[in-house]
Amino acid sequence: MIVKRKKLAFTLVELLAVLAIITILVALLIPALTAVRNMAKETQQKGQFATIEMGLTAFKNDYGDYPPSDWQRIAGITRTDYSGAQMLAEALVGWDLLGFHPDSVWRSDGRDTSGNLVYDSTDTDNLKKRVGPYLELATTNVFRLSNSPAEPGLFDFDTAPLAEDTFVLCDVFAVRRITLPSGNMVKAGTPILYYKADPSKKNLDNALYDERIYDAYDNFAHISLGSLTVDGKRGKDHPLGGDIVSLYKFDYEGGIRDSKVEIPWPHRPDSYILISAGVDGLYGTSDDIRNF
Repeated sequence: MIVKRKKLAFTLVELLAVLAIITILVALLIPALTAVRNMAKETQQKGQFATIEMGLTAFKNDYGDYPPSDWQRIAGITRTDYSGAQMLAEALVGWDLLGFHPDSVWRSDGRDTSGNLVYDSTDTDNLKKRVGPYLELATTNVFRLSNSPAEPGLFDFDTAPLAEDTFVLCDVFAVRRITLPSGNMVKAGTPILYYKADPSKKNLDNALYDERIYDAYDNFAHISLGSLTVDGKRGKDHPLGGDIVSLYKFDYEGGIRDSKVEIPWPHRPDSYILISAGVDGLYGTSDDIRNF
């Protein structure tokens, strides 16, 4: 007698149920993995800030003060092409990445008030006067700005009015691709904003930006650029670009106001602050990371 065996198989309903369960599990798992990944990046960013702070401490020990961050460095001349983020890079790695020159007057062209080139990399005596770099270039996220989007080896988008061929230190959140002169493709983060405190200025009037302990305009040229995407097109505007006074507000999540003080008083009023745009690449959003 032939015994007929019943074939075992999943029904369509069972398959759909399994697929639904897998979809739900994936939907729950992906946000968790993203949160863990972002947390790891935040920890890495704070580690980068710690390294930068050690470099700034060494700079202050050598020169008696932290580097400036204001863009008006020459009497009677307003320079909007060289601000805090670029000055931070000059102090720690040099205007040309060969170390800081003590005769610097913090100009975007690397020259002094008479027009003489301070950073002359072809002069041996000039190189001997350099100090640093205070950061290890091999592990520092330093990149050059450009006003020529097609030029290789630089940020492949227009960064005007910022001076081209100047450098910035970028955060660890790699949000855009850059092609190096070698042809290698790397990812770069967003420039780290640097604001030096001026403890002598204690004006609380929001309209007088340059009379505050931190001048909100010190990095205005950077935050007014907007978010620049991989293909070089302008993306979303930074919230700080449209409302510069938000830098001081406590109710703004990325602000610098110290909530422990009743009056509008900033964190670290005797030194400096560092700001990373975070994973979204936008200054002035809730994921900004700061050194306080």
